Amino acid sequence: MTANVAGYLLQLLAGRWLGVTGYSEFASLLAVQLLCAVPALALQNVVARERVRGAEVSALRGLQWRCALIVAVVAALLVPVVTVALDVGVVACAGALVAAPALVLLSGEQGILQGGRRFRELAVVLGSAGVARVAPALVVLALGGGAGAALWAAALGLVAAAIFARVLAGAQTAESEPGEHTVGVLPVLRAAQVQAALMALSSADLIVVRMVLDEVDASRYALGAIATKIAFWLPQAVGVVLYPRMAQPTHSARAIRDALAVLSAIGIVAVLCAALAAPIAPLLAGQDYAPIQGLLWLFAMHGAILAVLQGAMLSAIAVDRTALAAVTWLGLAVEVTLMVSFARSVPSLIVTAVSVAAATTLVVAVVVLRTADHTQPAEPQPATD
Repeated sequence: MTANVAGYLLQLLAGRWLGVTGYSEFASLLAVQLLCAVPALALQNVVARERVRGAEVSALRGLQWRCALIVAVVAALLVPVVTVALDVGVVACAGALVAAPALVLLSGEQGILQGGRRFRELAVVLGSAGVARVAPALVVLALGGGAGAALWAAALGLVAAAIFARVLAGAQTAESEPGEHTVGVLPVLRAAQVQAALMALSSADLIVVRMVLDEVDASRYALGAIATKIAFWLPQAVGVVLYPRMAQPTHSARAIRDALAVLSAIGIVAVLCAALAAPIAPLLAGQDYAPIQGLLWLFAMHGAILAVLQGAMLSAIAVDRTALAAVTWLGLAVEVTLMVSFARSVPSLIVTAVSVAAATTLVVAVVVLRTADHTQPAEPQPATD
């Protein structure tokens, strides 16, 4: 909750301080940064799963350093590509992408804590990382700095958070039992394509709006998408806590059903809260954003649906059945095609995003639940004479 509130505060204040003409660049690069965080999220899930299965901490840390090096090289190559594609400043783009390897190292340590069910320490790391990322960026923005300086400040904060997480997670390294359990990069790549599909589906609209809307409407859509992010990330703890159970065959089916039920309930509450809070949105963000207040419940619905999809896809990673991501990739292709071809206003864009997300989530959830029921271990039968 601390990390999420900090992230929303950053976007809200950035929207006010950068204005409708400058916020679009900042929001688009945050969306790109989210996509670049895919390897980090995948690594955390794989590390947590393998920790549950008995992998040594030293082997898992070796894996996270290999992944961080790969991500750093890819991020450097992407800087000129993203700069041209989104028509943003090269300094701002580099600031967004340089955070990617730091996120990988941070997430690796979070995975060690998560897989060891050390949720108290994990909570401290998650909260402190959110503050460390946001506080420097807010200081820079408050002093009149632009998007580039703020993104670089956030990246440095993430480096500090990764160092802190390593210190905290290392406190019980000696408790790892020796074994032959080795972990390669390939499982991370499989999990990464699942996370990539989910993150792309949740962020594609923010990238497309810069292509189909003018600067003012694109910034309004980006601010409305804060409600999407709130509804999407608000129930993140559900997956974090239940994921280790999903990775255990004897508890997987029950954990999956529990996760999807809780995520759906939280989503309904989030949509209702967005509808009730809509009238105060212009007071917080400025009157320039008043035209979208009636759409905030739709933005929240988009995030709530994606949160359920995230829970379903996490269960696929937990049992290493990542082929299901193909459904999400198909949904992404349909969404982008429809938006680029037909959507030319904020309402049409968000309606398209909600419709595609709902269809994709329904298909994935049905498949996941049926698979879990069919693969659940049989209950032991009592002995008979």
